Amino acid sequence: MDNFQGTTFTVGNFKGGVGKTKIVSMLAYDNAMIRNRKTLIIDLDPQANLTQVIARTFGITDINTTITNGVANGELASSIIKVNENLDLLACDTSFRSFSAFANKHENELDQVTVLKKLLLPIKNNYQEIFIDVPPTISEFSDNAMAASDYSIISFQTAEESLEGVNKYVNYQKFMVDRYDLDLQIIDIVPCMVEPNDDFDEEILEEAIEKYGTVVSKNLIHYQKRLRRYSKIGIHLRKYKNGNFDQWDYKAHQVFINILAELDARQEFLNK
Repeated sequence: MDNFQGTTFTVGNFKGGVGKTKIVSMLAYDNAMIRNRKTLIIDLDPQANLTQVIARTFGITDINTTITNGVANGELASSIIKVNENLDLLACDTSFRSFSAFANKHENELDQVTVLKKLLLPIKNNYQEIFIDVPPTISEFSDNAMAASDYSIISFQTAEESLEGVNKYVNYQKFMVDRYDLDLQIIDIVPCMVEPNDDFDEEILEEAIEKYGTVVSKNLIHYQKRLRRYSKIGIHLRKYKNGNFDQWDYKAHQVFINILAELDARQEFLNK
């Protein structure tokens, strides 16, 4: 059995439509497919958009087990879908709406927010990195994701409401850390789908940097039609016989590869 660290990242914001699922899917894909690292994706959103993207990407037509089954059975290993040599998926579907009721059956408040953390412990060391997608709400989903994670990645679009979502997320994470003594840090705030040369976008980005400083990523995810297409048809990274990648595919992936390197550097700094 492998004995990895299983560093766990939740990508969040309490505002929907800010690129969370896009960031999780691309970081996990590139981590597994380009960096050849053992990677687990966990979809905690009953809308299951992340599950659908990964299924389209790898041609998975039938999903017979989800995280709902794993939670009900008290173990996650048998619910993991192996989509590639280096990439596994804990899929989700609408039945996971029942998770709130399941978590709240516990009388102890700490037990309510650590359901996922306890279930992850037996499998965590099988992976080098774990990426979690959550709904954009304060809920048992986000509470459990935070409690199970080592780091938060906060995504935001350069819009006022999205930045307010970042502020709420930061404040709520501080509450969670203080209340439950969590070992959880914000490692990156990633501006997503920034319109180039737009004065308002630049103004919001500057406001974020002024407030959060170097925690804001230097890697800006710009609007690209190819990234939008990935959501509809699945992620692509064409590789030619000579070993080279398709330049337009690689351009879409490059920023996420850079973010992964940024995460490595920041972990090294934080762990000194």
